[in-house]
Amino acid sequence: MTAFESPELVDLFTTYAASPTSIAAHFNATTAEATQDEPLIVASGTDIAVFPGGGRPPVIQAIRTGSRGFKELAGISHLGPAVASLMTMKELEPNGLWRADAERLIRAVQRARRANSVELWRDQIAVSAFAGREEAIASLVDYSCDLTEAYVTRALTNPDYLRPETLRSDYLEGPSAFALPVPFNRVMIATFFLTGLDIAHRTISWFDQLELPWERTMVIMVGRTGKPTGAVTRETHSIAGIIDDASRHRLPDTSLLIAPHVPVFPTYDGENGEVIATFEQQYRQLWSGLVSVAHLGPKMFDGYPEYHPRPWGETTIVDGQKTISDMPAIRDPQDWLAMTARLRIVLEDPRQLLSSAITDYASGQLIEHDNDPRAVTVPGLDGEPYPAQPATSRG
Repeated sequence: MTAFESPELVDLFTTYAASPTSIAAHFNATTAEATQDEPLIVASGTDIAVFPGGGRPPVIQAIRTGSRGFKELAGISHLGPAVASLMTMKELEPNGLWRADAERLIRAVQRARRANSVELWRDQIAVSAFAGREEAIASLVDYSCDLTEAYVTRALTNPDYLRPETLRSDYLEGPSAFALPVPFNRVMIATFFLTGLDIAHRTISWFDQLELPWERTMVIMVGRTGKPTGAVTRETHSIAGIIDDASRHRLPDTSLLIAPHVPVFPTYDGENGEVIATFEQQYRQLWSGLVSVAHLGPKMFDGYPEYHPRPWGETTIVDGQKTISDMPAIRDPQDWLAMTARLRIVLEDPRQLLSSAITDYASGQLIEHDNDPRAVTVPGLDGEPYPAQPATSRG
């Protein structure tokens, strides 16, 4: 049965909203017109487009698709959750798929270990942000594959061995009765940091060349990034944090919007800039309408408390703390408590992305060191006692 609606009262509703000829629609168009000459940044899950304003065409930078080594490092980062998943599968179905998947994982790490070499990272993957660290990265990959194979092989030989206590002591954290010169938690921290280092270095360099007037720049993060529940707030969206860092924190907090349900411009292929340009006006109207509505607040409610976004990055953590609601601040490259706590948070908080566990710290370190990756300490890689890669594995 259709619900009754009063035509007169519905007409009153659509006079202001929910109509292309409403006051709200005209308000959005009017406010957007006032921003036509201002720069607008729109970031999707794959690209960042800058619409300079004044009718000029957008300039576009690939984020994910331009990331060399992203999947290769993610393959190492994800070994920790992969082994933990096998453990849980065995708990739920002792005679289920866990054994076949464990054997498959061993074959995969063996193939990856054979393919891994300094030359692979230096000459083929060739990430500029990793320059000078290729040998260390190759050793990290070799060690990670060897450690994972050894742990999973023990679990296949004795399924009772595969339990949370041994996962933590013999693989993730130590102390272990087996050789564990670098706990795998540090491997995950290093690989997540390296991924963030590359994306942040390229993005900051690109924005530095554009020389944007950040105080007047508009920013929208559109569409899905990673898993369906991820990156839906400023605090959980790593690219939003990198853009803020690139502005050297000149970008006003209220100028950056997260809009996961907004239509996304197509992935940039080097030739479809004109197609992407057609999205500019709807993005301008979206940003201008939302921000201008916020500006009605002091006109309508002067004398009441003004909204300010919650400060980000000020949460601290101490030994023995049982719970935490936000990513804790990382004090230095040896702050294993904060960084390891972040690894747990990105698993337990559906809003977080695994790869974003350390990205904000990598980006912030680049800003502190004039965007020079060589001057930054990579936690979990630099200074860690990774065994030298065997000569037979060097390709």
